[in-house]
Amino acid sequence: MTDTIFALSSGRPPAAIAVLRISGPRARMVGEALAGTLPPPRMAAVRRLRDALGETLDQALTLFFPGPATATGEDLLELHLHGGRAVVTSVEATLAKQPGVRIAEPGEFTRRALANGRLDLAQAEGLADLLEAETEAQRRAALALAEGGLSQLVTDWLDRLSMAAARVEAELDFADEEDVTRADAFDLRAMIAPVLTDLSEVLTRPSVERLRDGVVVVLAGPRNAGKSSLFNALLGRDAAIVTDIAGTTRDILEAAVIRDGLPFRLVDTAGLTEVTADPVEAIGIARARAVLEGADIILWLGAIEDTPAGALRIAARSDERRLDHQRWDHLTSVHDRATIDALWEKLAARARPLLSDGTTILAHRRHRHLMEMALAELTLVAGDDLLLEAERLRIANRSLAAIVGRNATEATLDALFGRFCLGK
Repeated sequence: MTDTIFALSSGRPPAAIAVLRISGPRARMVGEALAGTLPPPRMAAVRRLRDALGETLDQALTLFFPGPATATGEDLLELHLHGGRAVVTSVEATLAKQPGVRIAEPGEFTRRALANGRLDLAQAEGLADLLEAETEAQRRAALALAEGGLSQLVTDWLDRLSMAAARVEAELDFADEEDVTRADAFDLRAMIAPVLTDLSEVLTRPSVERLRDGVVVVLAGPRNAGKSSLFNALLGRDAAIVTDIAGTTRDILEAAVIRDGLPFRLVDTAGLTEVTADPVEAIGIARARAVLEGADIILWLGAIEDTPAGALRIAARSDERRLDHQRWDHLTSVHDRATIDALWEKLAARARPLLSDGTTILAHRRHRHLMEMALAELTLVAGDDLLLEAERLRIANRSLAAIVGRNATEATLDALFGRFCLGK
C-alpha cells in the first residue's frame, strides 16, 4: 500500500496559521484518529485534535477531500493549526506515530499529482517556476505553463500528427485497394503544416530560463578603465574590490540584479591586454574574452577604436576629464547617480526585446530541445516514401509527447521535484 504522507504547506512557524496537508489512503483514518469525526467532504469545521493519550494538541479548522478529485488524486486532509512552533511540532510528532504515515519528501505531493494524472510534466515544471518566480514576467510565464497553456498546444500537435500518421498507415495497409483515397504528398504536408508553423513560432520566443537567468551585461575594457567602479555603482553596493592598481580584477565577478522588473546578470571582467607576464592575469583575460562571446550587452570602457561590435561605448569617470560627447554612447560618473540611472534606462531599452513580458507561452530548454527534434523530422516529410514518413511522424510524436511527461525517466522526475519544498 502507498504510504500516507504529511508536510507543512505554509511557511515555517511562528505564524498566525500553519497548514498541514496529509495525502494518501490513510488520510481519513488519520483525521479520525486526531479529530474524532471529520466534517462532510469539502466543508470546513473546527475540531479538537488529540494525541494517542487523549491530550489536546490544538483546536484546528479541518477539511477532508476524498480522492480522486483532489490536488494529489488521493484522499487529502488539511489541518489549519495555530502557527506556533510547539503546536506544529506536537501535531507532526503525533502524525509520524501513525502506522503507514511519514513526512513527505520534497515535491512528493506534486509528484503524486503527476502520477495520478492530475497534471502533466509541463504543468509541474510551471508550478516549480511559479514557486521560484521573482519578477512579474516570471510569474506570468510560470502561471501560463502551470495552467496548461503549453500542454494544450502539445495536445493539439499530437492530435494532428496522430491523424496524419493514421492516414499514412491506412495508405500502407490498403495500398492495393482501389476504393482507398491516396494520401499524396500535398495532403500529408498540409496536415502537418499547422504543427510546423506553431513549432517554428514558439521556438522564436525566448526560453523560460532567459527570464530567470536574466540579460547578461558584461563590463569590458583595458586595465584600470573603471569597470569595477561602474560595476559597484550599477549594483548600488561594493561587490568588487576597487584600487588604483592596474589589474586589480583578476577573474570574472557576477551579480544578479532586478531593475524595473527586468532580470540582469552583471559581469565584471579582468582588464584586457595583449601582453602579460602574470599567469594568473592571463587566465583572467582568457575568461574575460570567453564571457564576452556570450554577452547579451557589452559595456565597453576602452578606446573607441577597439569597441566590439554592438557594444555600448561608455566613458567612465566623465567628471575627471574632457570628452567629446558625440563619440560616446553614454557618459558616467560614480559620483553622479543620475548618470548611472540613465545608463540603467539604456540597458532596460536593450533588454526588453530580448525578454518576454510573460503574456505568451514560453518553453523550457528541455521543451525546446524536444520541439527542435520534432521540427527537424517534420521538415523532412515530403510524402515520397510512406514508410520513411511513418517513422518520421513516429519520432516527432514521441519527442512532443515527452514534453508533457509521457515516458519521462526517473532521473528527469527526480531533478524536477527536487526543486520543490516538502509541502508541495
